[in-house]
Formats: sequence, C-alpha cells, structure tokens
Amino acid sequence: MRYISTRGDRTAKQFCDILLEGLAPDGGLYLPERYPQVQTETLEAWRSLSYADLAFEILSLYIDDIPASDLRALCHKTYTKTAFGTDAIVPVRQLKEGIFIQALSNGPTLAFKDMAMQLLGNLFEYELGRRGETLNILGATSGDTGSAAEYAMRGKRGVRVFMTSPNGRMSPFQQAQMFSLLDENIHNIAIEGVFDDCQDIVKGVSNDLDFKARFRIGTVNSINWARLLAQVVYYFAGYLQVASTPGARVSFTVPSGNFGNVCAGHVARMMGLPIEKLVVATNENNVLDEFFRTGIYRVRAGAETYETSSPSMDISKASNFERFVFDMLGRDGARVKALFHDAISQAGRFDLSATPEFQRARETFGFVSGTSTHANRLETIRGVYASDGALLDTHTADGLTVSRAFAEPHIPMVVLETALPIKFAETIVEATGEQPPRPPGFEGIEDLPKRVHLMPANVDQVKDYIRANT
Repeated sequence: MRYISTRGDRTAKQFCDILLEGLAPDGGLYLPERYPQVQTETLEAWRSLSYADLAFEILSLYIDDIPASDLRALCHKTYTKTAFGTDAIVPVRQLKEGIFIQALSNGPTLAFKDMAMQLLGNLFEYELGRRGETLNILGATSGDTGSAAEYAMRGKRGVRVFMTSPNGRMSPFQQAQMFSLLDENIHNIAIEGVFDDCQDIVKGVSNDLDFKARFRIGTVNSINWARLLAQVVYYFAGYLQVASTPGARVSFTVPSGNFGNVCAGHVARMMGLPIEKLVVATNENNVLDEFFRTGIYRVRAGAETYETSSPSMDISKASNFERFVFDMLGRDGARVKALFHDAISQAGRFDLSATPEFQRARETFGFVSGTSTHANRLETIRGVYASDGALLDTHTADGLTVSRAFAEPHIPMVVLETALPIKFAETIVEATGEQPPRPPGFEGIEDLPKRVHLMPANVDQVKDYIRANT
C-alpha cells in the first residue's frame, strides 16, 4: 500500500514514512492510492473478533511496512479493558427514542480522540525506536486533541509535544487536563486567537520544509493519516453491534468541526461498509453544513468564529475536508490544489454548487448535514436525562439533535459520542441542574499546578520556541 497527496504530488510513500511526516511536501494531505474492499463475508467473519483484533485486521489492509506480529502486538497493547473500561472498548447503547449512542469516551482523557491517539503514541514510539530517531510533534487543539495527544505521548521515548490551543476558548476541565501535565517532553502553547489560528500555525511550520526536516516536525492532528485510519476501526465495530443481518445498512451521525471524525466514516464507506448516511452535525460554526446544503465552502475569519458551549467544534476551517473533496472530484489533485490553496487564500471560499460532483455528495457518498444551537443542545441534554436518566456532553447532544432529522425506520442510526459530560459541566448544570459525575482520578484537576506559555498567533515565534526547547 502506497500513499499520495491530495494536491497532486504522486510520489508514492509507505505508511511509516507518512506516519512521521504529517503534511505532504506540497501542502496536501495523504490518502492511500486505493481503498481496500471488505466483502460482506469478511465483515461477518469479523463479528466474533475483539476490538484489538478487529483493529489489526483493518490496519493491516493499509500497513505493510510493519511486521504483522508487531502490528498485532501494538493493537493489543493499545486497546485494553484497563485503558478503555470495557471489553467491548466502544459499546453501543440504545436510547428510548430508538437512536443508538456509541461510547467512544472511556479512554484516559474522557474523549473520543483517545481511540486513535493511544494507538498513535505506540506507533510513534515503535517506529522511532526502529529508526533510532526523535520527533517533535506540533499540534493544534480546540479542546480534546491536545489532552489526548499529551496523555498518549507523555514519557514516550524520542517524542516531544508542542501543543497549541486558543487562549481561553476551552472549558476549565479541558485546560486543566493539558496544562497540569508537567512532564519534560510536554509543552503547552496558548495562542491569542481561535483554533483556526492554531491550525494555520501548524500548517505554516509544516510547510517550511527546511525547518520541518531540521527539527523533525510531525503532527498528531487528524491531518496525520495514521490517526484518521485508527478512527475507521470504530465505525466497523459500531456497525457490527447494531446491524442485525449481513449487509444491513446503518447510518452514522458525527459531531464535526475539523471533519476528521466523519472523514474516517467516509473511508469506511469507501471500503464497502454498508453505511446509508453520514450525517455531519455542526454547531453555530456551521461551515460544513453550509457546504453540504449549498455547495459553497466559505472559511470564516476569527472574528466570525463563535465561542459556543460545544467548543471542540468552534472551527471555521476544516482541514480534513480536503480529503473528501479529493475523492468527490475524482482524485484530481490539480483541481483540489486550485480550490484549497489558490481559491481559499485569495477569496476565502469556493463554490461547487453547479458542478455534477457536488450533486454526488449525497447520492454517491451519503453525506447530509444539519446545525445545532445552544438552545438545541440544552433541550436535548435535558430531554435525554429526563427520559433515559443518561447525561450527554454538549457535542454529542449536537449530534443527537441533528440525527433526528435523518433517522429512518428500519435503518439504525448511530450517534458517535464525543466526550464525557464532566468536560463541559457548566452547560450540563444549566440544562439539568445536576453536576455530571467525575470519574475517579480527576478530582480537583482544575486546582493542580499548571504550566503554559502564552504567545501571539505568529509562526516565527512558535518556531523560536521549538528551537529553544529541542
């Protein structure tokens, strides 16, 4: 299996090379040359597998430069009951209204990002050890990626983490999870701006090829294909838990800001997983919903990016969207580069509404979308708590709100859980009057000593900080 860039560079690379590289040299994102196909018979044979073995089967379709025995061992090291709380790893439960919730937030940092990040940490340590190299990871987070990455990488040999986040834009719990880590290889950088400014810094550093090579810069954001690939696994796991007959179709609703989580669902669907609809659920920062309704992708400036009660989705420039557009446009790298490099940089938008490819977004790829507001998420949290006695976090509530418009009889609808409610306690209390439960080990986390460096949204200053701490 080889990998190519979404912007036309067809220099084929192996998995372990792009694992450590992040963005392609031309600024594009890596995708496999083809999507392996999973037949119904194979899918049914996977029903009896543990999550770790299912992960191995799927990952081995894309990774052929790690010995199979080593890859299997890495999967079993990652996906354990100790780390994720249950043997199922990603159990599915049904609400009284008939919609399913897939639990993805029982890992070390109580968010779905752990599902991929825990594996990524083990992959990094394995490959860097094999090569005798080190890696400086530069990341951007709107809330959960940062803590998941730092918990996965803390103490890992050969790895340093430099994580940018928008100053004051995360919940107190999210900030405490990150800033209270005092490990020598963990560096938190609070940027004066919004998440998109942080993401632009990561891309700006990565596009300086000399700096990237000299300081061995890698990424853990979902621009890294390895992280997105790990997320593909839980679509298969969720499907197998709710599909009652071979070949039965299932829909998934995914709270989405940066398009990485739902892009993994797109990959699963391209592999042959019988997904009926992929429902993109946005909050008030509804750039993606606007595209799937109108065909216009319009990036918003920082001043237009709302600060909401589902802050991990306060994103107005969706990096992984480029991967889907690449597939939607027939893998035409030159055309993708013209859209994401030229049109976005010059006009801040592009319009595909009149193209035949946009008409295929729903028909061929199954995408639909909707927007949820603060009032919607309060109502949904309150309603589920009253009817089921269960608490949802704000992002999962956005997903459930939007999913209702697309639920169909006889086709199970699975909403992907984003995080545990404790991470957004203020809104949970507003909705229900109840404090969400705090898992053991997180008592008093907001009061722990913290270490964080405040910086303006400036690529050069971040580079200087990396130089000084490498």
